[in-house]
Amino acid sequence: MASLPSHFTTFLFLFPVGIRRLLSSSSLFLKNPSLYQSKPWYFAEPRWKNFDLYALLIALPIACFSNLFFFLTFSGNPTSKFSFLQQSAIILLFWVFLILVVLRENIDNLIVHEGFVFIFAGIVFLIEYSLTVKGIQGLIGGVNGLLDWLNLACAGCCLFLSIRPWAFFADFLLSSGILLKGTWMLQVGLNLYATRFSFLGCRMILPTENNVNVKCDLEEDSVRGVALMNLLFIVHVTGILVLSFLLFAALSWNRNMRRANSGTLLAMLQSESMLMQPLPELELE
Repeated sequence: MASLPSHFTTFLFLFPVGIRRLLSSSSLFLKNPSLYQSKPWYFAEPRWKNFDLYALLIALPIACFSNLFFFLTFSGNPTSKFSFLQQSAIILLFWVFLILVVLRENIDNLIVHEGFVFIFAGIVFLIEYSLTVKGIQGLIGGVNGLLDWLNLACAGCCLFLSIRPWAFFADFLLSSGILLKGTWMLQVGLNLYATRFSFLGCRMILPTENNVNVKCDLEEDSVRGVALMNLLFIVHVTGILVLSFLLFAALSWNRNMRRANSGTLLAMLQSESMLMQPLPELELE
């Protein structure tokens, strides 16, 4: 069932993953663009720095079983009850993706190929797209439509990277898409399921037969709400793109400064070594 805590939890899962992936992929690309190759997960050394991966490996099964518990105990509308099962399935699939990432890192490449991991991630995004409730009009329908576009974009990037892992722009778009999905889920949770941030004339109600738990009093309120959500989505897209380019520019500037400093230091060391060399002795006739 949609709620502010569930949307906020999704934000906590996606936003750090998107930031870390964007920074790691950009750093690897700037290090040597000609040898760049995207990875399903960018591991850091030492191993303890990958605590976000280990945290997700623990948190996702807990979230999955929590949704299964609500599915088994919830006695309300059957459609709302089934949504718990859908969410549990999506969380479980993403957890399996992390398991494949760990196997890919610790077992021979021939057993779990990177391309297969990317294909699996793309299929999971497509499954999430297919499980989104379609045909709902009004505010919920508009929000679901925007989420569908995000899932399709992430799925397309994953499938493209499975055949062209050296395409940095696809990895850049995938990282930005994960970031955008995280911030957008938080925005949706605030505007639809928090009374303080709800739109004028719209409020959260108990689930109905159509699984719509946000209702607007007038048609004009619904239209205005959809228009505001579309505007907020454009603001989110612009903000995430600006943030992504700024992070890339900052990494590029930092790397150039390091190269300049190392080059200056090397030149100074060479000049000092030349000064310290003994002068050649002159032979007198």
